[in-house]
Amino acid sequence: MKRVFRSLLLMFILALAISSCKKNTKKEVQQENTYVADNYTKKEVDIEMRDGAKLHTTIYSPKDTSKEYPILMQRTPYSSRPYGEENFREQIGPNIHLMKEGNIIVYQDVRGRWLSEGHYENMRAYIPNKTSDQDVDESSDTYDTIEWLVNNVDNNNGKVGVWGISYPGYYATYATIDAHPALKAASPQACIGDFFFDDFHHNGAYLLSYFRVTSLFGTPRPNNDQPIDTAWYTFPDLQTEDQYQFFLDAGPLKNLNSFFEYETVDTPTMRPEGVTDDYFWNEIKEHPNYDELWQSRGLIQHLDKSKSHVATMIVGGWFDAEDLYGPLETYKNIEKHTDGYNTMVFGPWDHGRWARRNGRSLVGNYYFGDSISEFYQENIETKFFNHFLKGDGGDNSGLPEAYVFDSGRKAWKTYDSWPPPGVEKQTMFLSRNQNLTSDSEDVEGIQFISDIKKPVPYSEDVKTVFTPRKYMTDDQRFAARRSDVLVFETEVMEEDLTLAGDIMANLKVATTGTAADWIVKVIDVHPGDVETNEEMQDHLKMSNYHLMVRSEVLRGRFRNSFSEPEPFTPNKKTDVNIKLQDVFHTIKKGHKLQIQVQSTWFPLIDLNPQTYVDNIFKADEEDFKTQTHTVYTDSSIEFSVLK
Repeated sequence: MKRVFRSLLLMFILALAISSCKKNTKKEVQQENTYVADNYTKKEVDIEMRDGAKLHTTIYSPKDTSKEYPILMQRTPYSSRPYGEENFREQIGPNIHLMKEGNIIVYQDVRGRWLSEGHYENMRAYIPNKTSDQDVDESSDTYDTIEWLVNNVDNNNGKVGVWGISYPGYYATYATIDAHPALKAASPQACIGDFFFDDFHHNGAYLLSYFRVTSLFGTPRPNNDQPIDTAWYTFPDLQTEDQYQFFLDAGPLKNLNSFFEYETVDTPTMRPEGVTDDYFWNEIKEHPNYDELWQSRGLIQHLDKSKSHVATMIVGGWFDAEDLYGPLETYKNIEKHTDGYNTMVFGPWDHGRWARRNGRSLVGNYYFGDSISEFYQENIETKFFNHFLKGDGGDNSGLPEAYVFDSGRKAWKTYDSWPPPGVEKQTMFLSRNQNLTSDSEDVEGIQFISDIKKPVPYSEDVKTVFTPRKYMTDDQRFAARRSDVLVFETEVMEEDLTLAGDIMANLKVATTGTAADWIVKVIDVHPGDVETNEEMQDHLKMSNYHLMVRSEVLRGRFRNSFSEPEPFTPNKKTDVNIKLQDVFHTIKKGHKLQIQVQSTWFPLIDLNPQTYVDNIFKADEEDFKTQTHTVYTDSSIEFSVLK
C-alpha cells in the first residue's frame, strides 16, 4: 500500500500543541512575525538526564535583562522547531499576553523524539519506586530538566510553570508527579489521561478516526534511535474523500494491517533494519482489553503522587472530540488526592481552540459567542500563571475553583467546587412512544435492527479527516429519523433545566447475538423560531436543530469489566451502564431534552461483529452478523441537575 509522508505542520495541526495568534490586518501580522526575534534571544541546549540521555531544549529569554523572569516550559513529542538559533517561532508561550509581558519560554523534545536522544515510548509508564539512575520516566526527565534550567539560565526567578495542549498536556500532568520544588504552576490542557478511554479508544471501542495517525505514535525512529530533525512518520493515503465507504469496503480490522507493513514503504531507508511493522498498531491489535499494557500507561491512577506545592489549572473543551475524559478525570483525581491549589476551566471549545484568537466562537455549525478564547487567555490563563510565578503564589489567586461555560445559556459561570453546590440526581426513563419521562411505566421491549451493512454514521457530513470535530455539536435530526436509532424526548420545557456534572445511562437491553456496542446521545432540541447563525451550512437551519450535548459508547463486552470481556447471552435482558462525561448545559424553556440510543457509530468507531470473538482486531468476515437489539422501558438516564 502506497505511503506518503506528512509535513511537520500536519502534526502541529493534529495536536494543536502550538497555535498561532491571528490578527485582522496585514500590519499586525507583520508585527507578530517579528515580535519574538525582536524581543527575545534564542539558545538551544542538550540537557543531560540522570541516565545520560540528552534532551534537546530551546530557550527563549527576554532581551531586557534588567529583571528576573519565571520559566514557562512545554515538553512535546511534536518538535521544538524551528531548529537553529537564528530561526524563531512567530509566537511563544501559552498566549500572546504571557509572551509580551516577558517570561523565559522553554520548549523541549521529549525523550526519543526529534533531536532528543533515547527511546520513545508512547504514554511512557510511570515508575513509582526508582532504585537507580536507569529508572527514568517523564516525571524524572521533567525534574532533571527543571534542575538544569533554574541553575543555568540567566535572569530566572527560580519559579517554573509548565503547560501543554493534548499530548503536551499529558506531559504537563506528568510534571506534577514527584515534582521538582521549583515547579510552582502546571496547566494540563486537553490532556490525555488513558489511551483506553481517550483518543484511540472510548470505553474499549476502537476509534477508526485515529487510524490515519497511528504512525505518528508508532513508527520506529530510524538510525537506531539517534536524533533526527525531519519527520519519519508515514500516513496511510486512503485515496478517497468518503471515509464511511472506505472503511465499510475495507471490512474487518485485520484487513487494515497492510497499512502498517513497512516493507511496502516507498522510502525503506527511513525504517530501522529488521523492523517490518508499526509497533503501536501491533500493541493496539494485540491488546484489545484493558490489560497490564494499558493500565501501566494510564496516568490518572498515579495522580495521588501529584505534589501539593504545584498549583494546577486543568483546561478543557466541552465539545472536545479527542480528549474530554483526560482533563475531567485529571481534575477530579488531583482534587481527590492532594490538598493543593487545583482548578478547572471548561469552555465551549473543540480540541485546543482556546489557544487561538479567532473572534466568533463556533464548534461546527453551532455559535457560542464572541471572543471567548480571548477572554480566557487574558482573564484566566494569564492571571493564573502570573499569580503563581510572579505574584505571591498564595491560595487567593482571584480565580474560582471552577470557571465553566454554560453551553446552553452561552455564559460563563464560576463555582467554588465542581460539580457545583446544589446539584441533585434526577432520573428519567426511556418510555414507550418515544417519551422521556420522570416515572417508570410497565416494562416492554423496543426493538431495532442493527444492520452491519448499513451502520449509523456519526454525522451526515462524513469526510476523510483525522478525528472529526464538528460532529460534537452536529445536528442529530438525520439520526433521529433512522429506524435503527431509538429516540426518547420530553415535552417542551416549561422552565430551564441545567445539567451540571456527569450523566449515567442505565440501560436494560438484549440482543439476538452475543456482542453489541451501545451508544447514548444527549440532545438539546431547539424550538422552531431560533435564528440561524451566518456560518451554518447552507442546507441546515437552527429551527428544530438537534444539538448533541454529550455522547458516549460502551463496547458491550466490557459492561462488567474492561479487563475481562464477556459475551451476551442471546435474548437475555442485561444491564449495560454507560458513564457519559460531565456537561454544563441548560436545556432552556421552550426546548426539549432528547435521548438517542443506537448500536453503531461509523466510522467514528469500528464495527462490532455482533457475534462474540476474543479479539475484534482479528475477526473474520463471517463473524459479522446483522442482529436485532432490544431496549427495555425500565432503562433510565441519571442526570446531575443544578437546582
